[in-house]
Amino acid sequence: MTEEDALQEFSRLAHARAFGRSVGSDQLIRAALDALISGIESPSLAMLAGLLRSAESEAPELFDQALEELGLVFVAPSDPRAATWAFAYWIAGQIVDGSLDPAIGTYQIWVDAAYDLDYPQELREVVSCAINLDSWNEDWGVRGVPFEALKAEAADAAKRFLTQKPEQHINTGVHE
Repeated sequence: MTEEDALQEFSRLAHARAFGRSVGSDQLIRAALDALISGIESPSLAMLAGLLRSAESEAPELFDQALEELGLVFVAPSDPRAATWAFAYWIAGQIVDGSLDPAIGTYQIWVDAAYDLDYPQELREVVSCAINLDSWNEDWGVRGVPFEALKAEAADAAKRFLTQKPEQHINTGVHE
């Protein structure tokens, strides 16, 4: 793992936690260990990477300290609607950069963002792709609709969603 990969993973975990996603202490410790091995240094990072199972409860606090030391702190918008939009953009960005499977990402946008936002026009194409991917079965493949083609379509929809970012949704979070 490169330093860049390790920092991206730290940032991904910071975003996930800021958006209320469950991130286990084991994931935080593993990310710290990977970061240390890649050459990143920080006092809290070293302490986090060295935590024993009996001290895992300290991992979230050490992770937050390491984020601060590395300049990677992310705070989701305080307004729930703005936070939901920020989540949708974050997931779409992961789909587009290839770090998140389009089937998983569009499903997350569908159930965790579009629903809460009352299915806005901006998310309809992404949601349609999520529904198609969720409904796909072997019969679709026989009829000439391969699952991989639907995933590619979903990735394209996520990319279009990102490029059509309306002004009112620009506040997607704060990096401190």
